[in-house]
Amino acid sequence: MTVSIRRFGASPPAPETAVPARVLVGTPSTTTRNYYTSADDRFFSGEWTSTPGKWAVVYDEDEFVLILEGRCTLTSAEGIAETFGAGDAFVIPRGFAGTWETVETLRKVYAIYAGPPAAAT
Repeated sequence: MTVSIRRFGASPPAPETAVPARVLVGTPSTTTRNYYTSADDRFFSGEWTSTPGKWAVVYDEDEFVLILEGRCTLTSAEGIAETFGAGDAFVIPRGFAGTWETVETLRKVYAIYAGPPAAAT
């Protein structure tokens, strides 16, 4: 079996377009180009774009984000808001709940680790 490096931008995968679930403001549209999925389907990496809008989110995975263009504001369920723009990098941990707002059309690189489900309590 040959294992090869995946270069972003080279031979891009077909785009997948969607509308976020639980839209609160606007009519956002997203496009995902997933460049890599691990053999166990728990790690994903690619490029994502979004037009302006705001929607509710609940993360059941950990996501590393690097903003390439545009701006977004993430607000936690507790009301803590953080705005990110081009060049900013951050992690959204599993369990984060709140809202994602694309303020200016945004393009990001993501790396998502879905991991095994959390243990029941």
